[in-house]
Amino acid sequence: MKFICSQSDLNTNLSLVSRAVPSRPTHPILANVLFVADAEKQQVSLTGFDLSLGIRTSFPAQVISPGTSSLPAKLLNDIVSRLREGEITIVDEEETLGGGILATIISASGRFQVRGMDATEYPELPIVEDGEALTLPIEALSEGLKLTLFAASSDETKQILTGIHLTFDGDNFEFAATNGHRLAVVQTTNEPESEEENESSLSEIEDFEITIPARALRELERIFALQDKTDLIALNIDESQVVFELGDRRLTSRKLEGQYPNYQQLIPNQFSIQLTLDRRRLVSSLELVSVLADQKNNIVKFSLDSDKQQLALSVDAKDVGSAKEVMSVEMSGDNIEIGFNTKYLLDGLKSLPSNEITMQLNSPTTPVIFTPLGGLKMTYLVMPVQLRD
Repeated sequence: MKFICSQSDLNTNLSLVSRAVPSRPTHPILANVLFVADAEKQQVSLTGFDLSLGIRTSFPAQVISPGTSSLPAKLLNDIVSRLREGEITIVDEEETLGGGILATIISASGRFQVRGMDATEYPELPIVEDGEALTLPIEALSEGLKLTLFAASSDETKQILTGIHLTFDGDNFEFAATNGHRLAVVQTTNEPESEEENESSLSEIEDFEITIPARALRELERIFALQDKTDLIALNIDESQVVFELGDRRLTSRKLEGQYPNYQQLIPNQFSIQLTLDRRRLVSSLELVSVLADQKNNIVKFSLDSDKQQLALSVDAKDVGSAKEVMSVEMSGDNIEIGFNTKYLLDGLKSLPSNEITMQLNSPTTPVIFTPLGGLKMTYLVMPVQLRD
């Protein structure tokens, strides 16, 4: 195998697929990236795979000798990312004595040699042959992911909560993420913005319901950042796998097994207290008082005063100090004091897609709902925490 490419192309694509390379591989070959040089297409494809998440991407190159090779991802990344911009030549050949693979990376200023492994040992990425297919604009997925990924759990003991639950009814998507203490739900539409998109958008799926690991969807977001928002993405689903395809880029992931919580039951239908407030002002006040909240238990107290039309945010960190911020709100309902985890509040408030928002609640111990006024339809639910004197 021998090819010539630009440092920037190789670095961008190598960084992308390396995200699917495990830090502690169960098999030595999984610590590598698979290279395939295609002389007919004059392009090189790279693959990273940890047996659960797989990423494949391609880029143009001058392929002199076609072939395949499996090279160590971390070492190659460290080298390529430090090389100056310009042309890079990669040549691999079998070692005459050891029988292994030796790859040479040649740049304008030097050369490096790294040992690889037999590419035939590299596992194939899963293929969805008899599943369901959907083609849609990237924007329909990217908006929902941006507003929910932060709320997924990082606790691997509750694996189903480490994913984003995605529901499609033929026209609209609903994204949901929760860690048991907070919940983000977003609805987006699959309606094409132009006739051209409408002609390109082909769907064999009337509806579906799946839970996809948040880790895989974060990598999908990184791929989106390299694409145009109007580009189309193909989504293929079978009983165990989901495959996303965007031009020369492909991401595969296992679906999470198990029953996702019935999160709609958690959202109250009626509220006795409602506020309309400025999101940026609230975020600014929260960030200020959270400096002291971090010193104790990360809890902030909200004191809602309907008579004064005010919200007071306060923190009392014993042996450290205290903080209080007051802001004007439009409020209806009884006065109330309620406590929150500042991180959960800030994560959600920073994600809400409009500056004017509503806050709805019933009591200091029941779920609190934040929603934007305008923009995408989003519900952010936070469970309050008990305030102690």
